[in-house]
Amino acid sequence: MTDLDELTLRSAYDTQLRPGLPDPVPDGVEVESDGPLFRVLGRHDRGLVTYRDLGGLGGAELDDLIGRQVAVFRERGEPVEWKLHGHDEPADLPQRLRAAGFVPEDEESVLVGPVAPLASALPVVPDGVRLREVTTRADLDRIAELETELWGHDLAGLAEGLEREMTADPQAITVVVAEADETVVSAGWVRYPAGTTFATLWGGSTRPQWRRQGIYRALVTYRARLAGQRGRTMLQVDAGAESRPLLGRLGLVPVTTTTPYVYTP
Repeated sequence: MTDLDELTLRSAYDTQLRPGLPDPVPDGVEVESDGPLFRVLGRHDRGLVTYRDLGGLGGAELDDLIGRQVAVFRERGEPVEWKLHGHDEPADLPQRLRAAGFVPEDEESVLVGPVAPLASALPVVPDGVRLREVTTRADLDRIAELETELWGHDLAGLAEGLEREMTADPQAITVVVAEADETVVSAGWVRYPAGTTFATLWGGSTRPQWRRQGIYRALVTYRARLAGQRGRTMLQVDAGAESRPLLGRLGLVPVTTTTPYVYTP
């Protein structure tokens, strides 16, 4: 891929997927605007600050904007994630967030690529493993238990968050599990953002003993096929260091980075 290709893909990502607001908005979730950005309140884990760009704000005006977000979430007693992208301006935004009490978590790569090559392949899983689309709360609870076990902190709220999304619009998200007998060994979900050509992939954490057997790749392929069936032509993934090389081999291109900056009251 050339630099122009990467810039074109990043432009499509910025134009179509940012600011990335829930649509429709699930019950219990609120979206508020504040200048160039949006606050998403009442999510299952923490609030979200998101935007397409900050409209050229800098200096004291930007500090005031950041300070207003801190004040809102401090009053609510709710942690909040400021979703910072590597190409966001101004360049000193990370320092200003830190000065306001935001703490950076692990950086991820934003990868973008075409659906068609992946959708034309068949998902292949090891013997004894099956892929299954799920909708019940019991299955979503099993996914949350898996994520809690793998990440080492309580992610029980994930089940409620996914359930609320599916209730708001069953056609906007598909959740898929990889199972061995009655054990969930991995899970991922795909969202179909309204008014875009994109499908976005989430999840994919896999039990250690089942890694390097093609399960994550199969989940990606399966969800790409779902995206193709809905007429989506592009895929987007926020990927950690472990999954980025595989996604690159599958044709997805890193176009920027994203880092959660988290303020906890």
